Amino acid sequence: MDLFDETTLELTKQLIRAESISPADAGCQKLIAQFLANLGFDIEHMPFGNVDNLWATRTQENTSDSVFVFAGHTDVVPPGPLGEWQTDPFEPVVKGDALYGRGAADMKGSLAAMLTGVQRYLETTKKYRGTIAFLITSDEEADAINGTAKVIEELKIRNTPITWCIVGEPSSREQLGDVVRVGRRGSLNAILTIKGQQGHIAYPDDASNPIHAALQALSDLAAVKWDAGNNYFPPTSMQISNIHSGAGVNNVIPGEMNVLFNFRYSTESTLESLKSRTMKILEKYDFKYQIDWSLSGEPFITEGGELIPVVQSCLRESVGIETELSTSGGTSDGRFIAPYGAQVVELGPCNKTIHKIDECVSIKELQQLSRIYSAILQKMLGDS
Repeated sequence: MDLFDETTLELTKQLIRAESISPADAGCQKLIAQFLANLGFDIEHMPFGNVDNLWATRTQENTSDSVFVFAGHTDVVPPGPLGEWQTDPFEPVVKGDALYGRGAADMKGSLAAMLTGVQRYLETTKKYRGTIAFLITSDEEADAINGTAKVIEELKIRNTPITWCIVGEPSSREQLGDVVRVGRRGSLNAILTIKGQQGHIAYPDDASNPIHAALQALSDLAAVKWDAGNNYFPPTSMQISNIHSGAGVNNVIPGEMNVLFNFRYSTESTLESLKSRTMKILEKYDFKYQIDWSLSGEPFITEGGELIPVVQSCLRESVGIETELSTSGGTSDGRFIAPYGAQVVELGPCNKTIHKIDECVSIKELQQLSRIYSAILQKMLGDS
């Protein structure tokens, strides 16, 4: 284990100790900012509402306008029942070859690897092309309103470009680098309220049961083939996640029913086409309803460019693997960065334990990740 390996492990431990349950940062960005300041980065804190954001840059003057960004988040999901954890989720523990703690894999380990990857690169590189930057938020696991999206808005106002971006989300499946994400599906949420008439269950003629009224419509929605996907995306999926109705007793016909559902959609469908097709199905039936839509993110894909081949090459050389290019999984902050014109790749550790009890990350793979990040910088920005 060299000095950079030790630093990667220690930084991850320090970040895990911060109870940064979204949208709290709990001091993580101050730690990151100090580390980067020591490497010669210019530091700018960009708070919006109750969300902390960090924008840090190190520019090689008189070279190019290219901007290489490492993006990530310091916030984590709640630990869940503490009694089910083998150890304190906010006290990092090494067991065997793994480091345990909330955020170890998603994504405080990646943040540490990014920091030491850049440190390793700058130790051996006197001159490079363009700017190295960090875009860090504490609002990825929650609303994602005042985080990366707001920082990107500010960068647009300043006319500050992003050329390439590595997002440190845990992309790998079985071993480091077996999967990298080059895009993500869109995510469209709906809250459907079916209106009925409450009444005594013994007098159904004097009431209108919204559950009975909606059953066939929901069945129709669940049966639709929304699209067939394409070479980059699987078919669009609609999933009902929650149904709620009733007063909690067995002698009252409820007055309304609420249904929550979500589309994870490919580029073969659009926001408007999904809404329109849904409404056509609902309007076939004789009931009153209200539907409220919210968009978590449009689908995006990185095609062509220099970044993907470089990432593939570095993984081949570092861990001897031919990586799978994927658009699977949930949403990420890449959805805010890619539309700005950047080539975006998500590369991070294995995701088997993310958001789970006893979340952990392989220490060896975390240290390999630091080397891979450094190698990507070398190929993208050069060394001399």
